[in-house]
Amino acid sequence: MKILNGIKPEKVFEYFEEISAIPRGSGNTGKIRAYCEQFAEKRGLKYISDNAGNIVIFKPAGGGCESSEPVIIQGHLDMVCEKTAETEIDFKNEPIRLETDGEYVFAKGTTLGGDDGIAVAMCLALLDSDDVRHPPLEIVFTDGEETGMFGATAFDASVLKGKRMINLDSEQEGILWVSCAGGVRADIELNAVKASADGFAFEISVSGLHGGHSGTEIHKGYANANKVMGRILKSLSEKSDFRIVSLCGGKMDNAITRDSRCEIVSDSENIPEIIEKIGGAILDEIKEADPEAKISVILYENKKSAFDSRSTETAVALLCELPSGVIAMSREIDGLVETSLNLGILSSSEDKIGFSFSVRSGKDSEKEKLVERLRSIAEKYSCGISFYGAYPAWEYREISPLRDKITAAYKELFGKDMTVAAVHAGLECGIFCGKISGLDCVSLGPDIFDIHTPSERLSVPSTERMWNCLLRVLETL
Repeated sequence: MKILNGIKPEKVFEYFEEISAIPRGSGNTGKIRAYCEQFAEKRGLKYISDNAGNIVIFKPAGGGCESSEPVIIQGHLDMVCEKTAETEIDFKNEPIRLETDGEYVFAKGTTLGGDDGIAVAMCLALLDSDDVRHPPLEIVFTDGEETGMFGATAFDASVLKGKRMINLDSEQEGILWVSCAGGVRADIELNAVKASADGFAFEISVSGLHGGHSGTEIHKGYANANKVMGRILKSLSEKSDFRIVSLCGGKMDNAITRDSRCEIVSDSENIPEIIEKIGGAILDEIKEADPEAKISVILYENKKSAFDSRSTETAVALLCELPSGVIAMSREIDGLVETSLNLGILSSSEDKIGFSFSVRSGKDSEKEKLVERLRSIAEKYSCGISFYGAYPAWEYREISPLRDKITAAYKELFGKDMTVAAVHAGLECGIFCGKISGLDCVSLGPDIFDIHTPSERLSVPSTERMWNCLLRVLETL
């Protein structure tokens, strides 16, 4: 049974439901790439696939636009896979379980994948339509956007002829993004030592936090579960001795961490009582932004080994000292975050404890300053540090005919002005602008709320409006 049957725009939601049945979490996009290839082959459309997982599908002009210059339309194939603690799902093999109330499309207990599945669905609907007036289309699906924009970075843009590009990876209707932050991923690794351990074993959990996108929602005051865990452990260390057995929090460095867990061993039986007092104060502090937050402790069977006291002390110190959140606001644009970072992943193995970050800034110099700050902290605690997945900021273009056409079309269709703005999140536009000289590029999309969380939901009427706007713009190009 089709869940989205009859929801408009029907062809867009038909393809959104189809691709939602295909696992496409970051690093697991083979099946969605094969689907796109088969889609093109079935319709006799030329396509190019590369070793980085990117796909370009070409469609000739339609409706008398044969003399028009090509337009690039771009989105990414991969999605962030997050779920609630009680949801059972194998993201590598099972479909997203779609639901709708007519106003929104969402998923049962998981992220929806509207970021950026709605872009893929719109592009497939365009490619499958024979009644749309449009210039020659160069549809670019990139891979690995959510984990470092690896696909876009490796993409050979010489296969494209277009000098105009519409990126469909935005989540706010009525806002046309024309500039974005640059960023880099950072991994800090502490070499730790485990030894035999006796005593009482406890599992401390931080759960139920709101979470969110570390670019577009970093300024909203949502607590980071890994940083909350750091505060708990620091306060606990001032009241009782303990050693860490394991640390685990978050799966994506670009998602504000919702849950964090730490196993400890202690000679004290009173750990739950101490944590209750510490946690109560923290929960009271964050309750406005994170009303569903919980801090709990359970007794479990001792695994007979734990990190030694020095490794434990260093890990706690790092958790407290490493920054996470907004570092600076823009002085040029009111309300825009200029520089931030997010401690998205906390992990441990038998001999290492890891801290993974997404670093962002609208100014390359400020990004480098933050990188050096992380490097200095890592050196202070004799940790290794590595950086990867760097992508450039997308700078504002003074003259943009494409921007003018889209804002005019939106005003014509809906009777109100479109806001032209910069976004703190990273977009692949900056990478494409660096590869294609003189590229006129914008980013737009329908309303999607709470992306990168299990509360993610896509607005149905907004999707229809932005689809109609896209069609109107293509008619004019």
